[in-house]
Amino acid sequence: MTFPKLVGRGLEYLALFLALLGAGGMVAIVGLIFTSVILRKFFNAPLFFTEEVVGILMSVSLFLTLPMVTLRSSHIRVTILTSFLERKSRIAYGGVIALASVIGIVFCGWLVLEAVPWFEFGMRLKLKTETSRIPLYPAMAVLPISVFLMGVIFFARLIGWIPNDDAAKPDNGGRPGSLPSNAGPQS
Repeated sequence: MTFPKLVGRGLEYLALFLALLGAGGMVAIVGLIFTSVILRKFFNAPLFFTEEVVGILMSVSLFLTLPMVTLRSSHIRVTILTSFLERKSRIAYGGVIALASVIGIVFCGWLVLEAVPWFEFGMRLKLKTETSRIPLYPAMAVLPISVFLMGVIFFARLIGWIPNDDAAKPDNGGRPGSLPSNAGPQS
């Protein structure tokens, strides 16, 4: 296996691992809300920490799933320009895709640069939630990790180590290692 394929496969498995953690967070949200509702209905005593924990889990789950969404190009996108350029000029199409990747890399880099001091601030002050006093910095660490991984995915896509946006769209049932092995568009 070549190094670019190995990197692509590694990114795919790492994004899948984070997405599974995010899905676990969503299951925990449902479990907490269900438990709180049952306790409120039958014992008039809901879990006092439900709102805080659900808010944290929602944010954490969102950021944990973003790398997989980025890798699979499953986000919402407007394709009017790229669809037109793909038919008219493959060079212009490639340029727009490369520009989008560079913008993604710059945005992710900027966000990580801003998030690291924010995280360090939370750790230094040992920030906790108001009611249940749960430490916030473990949840705060998810943002820079997730956004950094997204930047790496954009970079790997830009240099051709993983397929471009359109080549990453096969219906593969979400199985790891099922992205097309070449970096070019599928015909």
